[in-house]
Amino acid sequence: MEKRKILVVDDESRMRKLVKDFLQRENFEVLEAGDGSEALDIFFSQKDIALILLDVMMPKMDGWQVCKEIRSYSKVPIIMLTARGDEKDELQGFDLGVDEYISKPFSPRILVARVEAILRRTLEGAGSEQVLEAGGIRLDKTAHMVQVDGQDVELSYKEFELLSYFLENKGIALSREKILNNVWNYDYFGDARTIDTHVKKLRSKLGEKGDLIKTIWGMGYKFEA
Repeated sequence: MEKRKILVVDDESRMRKLVKDFLQRENFEVLEAGDGSEALDIFFSQKDIALILLDVMMPKMDGWQVCKEIRSYSKVPIIMLTARGDEKDELQGFDLGVDEYISKPFSPRILVARVEAILRRTLEGAGSEQVLEAGGIRLDKTAHMVQVDGQDVELSYKEFELLSYFLENKGIALSREKILNNVWNYDYFGDARTIDTHVKKLRSKLGEKGDLIKTIWGMGYKFEA
């Protein structure tokens, strides 16, 4: 079986080595980059990278810039590694399409478990239905396009993933925790502003169709078409 490639991007060589050692024990092939510019060079030259572990604070080009550049071309899973635990940073990461957000210091074993979980979900999702339609909304996963009553609607990466999840589970009451764990692959403990902020933005972009996303007070949301 061919080894899956993980790109580890961090300006601290000791951190890269620590993560690399643990990933290699689980039979991953690990590529390293010491700054954002080098990371982009490697990513676009390799083409078959399965997942990226990306530090936020780096010289030349920070993790946000790298993530934004990659997301304009690819939906490869990205885990952000950062010493900053501010909620605004997390929301910014999710808006850019980050799949998971892990603050330093972290357990390397937990990190490897998160990597494996995200890759497993990615493989499971590859076989799912690619075009979803309900209530005048059409979402094409392959083309990464959304139309409302035939008109194109521009969504951020996470808004697109959130709408996909609602369409796949229409008529089902979804708790905030369940939405976060499935859309962000993120074990979230704390308030619900992350999910509420994204739902508010998504409703606004869907116009009148935003009313199809119903609030279930004290629990979460339900898409009803």
